[in-house]
Amino acid sequence: MRRTALAVLSALLLAAPARAAGPLGPPGARASAFPKPDRPVAEIVAAQWALEKDREKADEFGQVARLMRFAPGETVADIGAGSGYYALRLSRSVGPQGRVLAEDVTPRYLADLEARVRRAGLANVTVVRGEPHDPRLKPASVDAAILIHMYHEISQPYGLLHNLAAAIRPGGRVGIVDADDIPSRHGTPPALLRCELSAAGYRETGFSTLEGGVGYLALFEAPAPERRPDPAAIRPCRDEASRTAPAAR
Repeated sequence: MRRTALAVLSALLLAAPARAAGPLGPPGARASAFPKPDRPVAEIVAAQWALEKDREKADEFGQVARLMRFAPGETVADIGAGSGYYALRLSRSVGPQGRVLAEDVTPRYLADLEARVRRAGLANVTVVRGEPHDPRLKPASVDAAILIHMYHEISQPYGLLHNLAAAIRPGGRVGIVDADDIPSRHGTPPALLRCELSAAGYRETGFSTLEGGVGYLALFEAPAPERRPDPAAIRPCRDEASRTAPAAR
């Protein structure tokens, strides 16, 4: 009986939304307002892309940090934070006056990340539970946002990009790291990425191939909230690469 009660309590805690800095941002446009992507959506299979020791060896965070120019005092949103590889390192980059918003949609990942942040005593990192179409961040609260090795797993990319734009301060930047491959093989062809970001009103500002087999970093400027395309006017981009590529084994 006691074991059953503990199991129920554990399940409830795991399903509970993670804490956020103050109240969550107001809900953005509903998921049903946006078209579905005209491409496969990769399954979320793990909380991290690769072993942290391998990522450190490739200087993954260092490469991205230099190109993104994270600065002390900034607020950075880590969308799809997973195991917290970036969130923990961002904590040092932005310093005690800055903030890191570690957002994810998977309750199990969020619970593990909460515990990791707590063990490390990182007072400037806040874990946020978002939705596939909405990161649930406060309006104009973020200087930079990163989406690392997860863009191909977003089931509602147009909704997420639309609602994320509302959280980006004027002049803020968005960085997306992914592999140059089709979504079913856990990547996003750069041409497809550019098309989907453009459809959501974003403007590309830079593109770099990262060393060590990390993939690429694409940089974008988010549209001002009032300049975002109307959800009903967004037309999904055709994923020609997936249509012509041999089936993944």
